[in-house]
Amino acid sequence: MTRPRVIIISPASAQANNGNWQTAWRWSRMLRPDFHTSIAQNWSGAPFDVMLALHARRSSEAIANWAQAKGASIDAPGLAVVLTGTDLYRDIQANPSAQASLRLARMLVVLQERGTDALPVTAREKACVIYQSSTSRQTMVKSRRHLRVLMVGHLRPEKSPQTLFAAARLLRAHTDIFIDHIGQALDPESGQQARDCAGQCRNYRWLGGLSHEVTRRHIQRAHLLVHTSAMEGGAHVLMEAMCSGTPVLASRIEGNVGMLGADYAGYFEHGDAGALVALLLRWRAAQAVQGAPDDLVERLQAQCASRARLFAPSTERAALRALVHDLLRANRAFKPIHADQ
Repeated sequence: MTRPRVIIISPASAQANNGNWQTAWRWSRMLRPDFHTSIAQNWSGAPFDVMLALHARRSSEAIANWAQAKGASIDAPGLAVVLTGTDLYRDIQANPSAQASLRLARMLVVLQERGTDALPVTAREKACVIYQSSTSRQTMVKSRRHLRVLMVGHLRPEKSPQTLFAAARLLRAHTDIFIDHIGQALDPESGQQARDCAGQCRNYRWLGGLSHEVTRRHIQRAHLLVHTSAMEGGAHVLMEAMCSGTPVLASRIEGNVGMLGADYAGYFEHGDAGALVALLLRWRAAQAVQGAPDDLVERLQAQCASRARLFAPSTERAALRALVHDLLRANRAFKPIHADQ
């Protein structure tokens, strides 16, 4: 028996443990056993039938190599490019390599419902939405005596950790609100900022980079997940929180709106630490008194539970397999390249 061969290009490695890697690893598992799958950071000509390239700019070398090998200047056979937040909301506007990747892709994939709006009109017809997925976790019973807030994201400008630092400083007199922050410092300055914040604010803890499993347990235990990002293509941590029964407070950016919905009640404007603090204090006031007139807690819990249905693994698996089959059908010259050993 032969199986079509699929290579997934991920600019991130397993050690990075970020969204790109999590997607690549999960997709490689979902495509088995019908496809032979491999994950790599580049491609130099090994025989594959389909390439799924994560990140238009950072995977542009592999994308260009694939198109050249296929003799294609546009719509290269078997090639899908998966667009990240930095692709959609920065790189495709001005970066030549990212723009070339759009032209070379036979299909484009966005990870949330607002993603196609950021594409050039000429590229939208070859785009599809595939929501990523997460396993569900039991919703834990949580104390009303305090509010435990969690932010998950490596310390880099796209995640806007300074908004969280500012919020922690505004809340340092509130001894019943605790803020945990998970993520590696990707430069010395951001790490020092986190340490400075922890030194000034007893309610803030920077936990550094943790494993995926440990991070998910922290998400389960938190009352709220805070997401302060400047740009996102479809954040894993949002679906992981919703699938754990943990509501979200998020910056009002296109990538978050595409995950949470336009009518979501838990938005604050990007960079506005005061607005984030106001939501946290409102939540704490409603949480502390059962039957309080403010229904924010119930509204966010209900909205997150409703959106969580979008992120079922079976839904993502079906959409991913349909994508690969479409790429194989579109390649009229497709023939099985390799017999499995």
